[in-house]
Amino acid sequence: MHNTRNGADPLGVPPDLFDRYFGEIHRYIARRLSEDVADDLAADVFVAALRGGYDPAAGQVRPWLYGIATNLVARHRRTESRRWKALARAAERDWDDREDALLDRLDAARFSGPLAGALAGLKRRDRDVVLLVALAGLSHAEVAAALDIPYGTVASRLNRARKQLREALKEELGGLDG
Repeated sequence: MHNTRNGADPLGVPPDLFDRYFGEIHRYIARRLSEDVADDLAADVFVAALRGGYDPAAGQVRPWLYGIATNLVARHRRTESRRWKALARAAERDWDDREDALLDRLDAARFSGPLAGALAGLKRRDRDVVLLVALAGLSHAEVAAALDIPYGTVASRLNRARKQLREALKEELGGLDG
């Protein structure tokens, strides 16, 4: 029998963690990647959460879970990217690093038209901040906690990304007033 304190198990994980957060974590991953991938990765978020345990001193549970999810999304992309790179090397030795740009565009293709290209043009770290705010609805403080970066870094990355998105969309859509 586990010794519990304040409704948490010995690892500090709230007992209703899965029921309370699975749906929103799944939606976030599905919007970043796809429904099929989200089924597995969302489950992996909670496996990692249970294995790692939650330290209440780290802050709120929700941003902690989004941090795990964002890391798993990045790991999934890297794995996919390595597989594509190996295939590309076998077919064409001088392919360079265009696979990463292609993967970014494919991931961004989940969004429509010009926005897809604009998102694909962002650096991954800036895109992660934008998507945690836009898709997950996290506050700046929650994004900082999720990505383990300073609050000010969230604000600067979001500001930079918004400017880049505005410019890219202006070019794509033919001179919209900003």
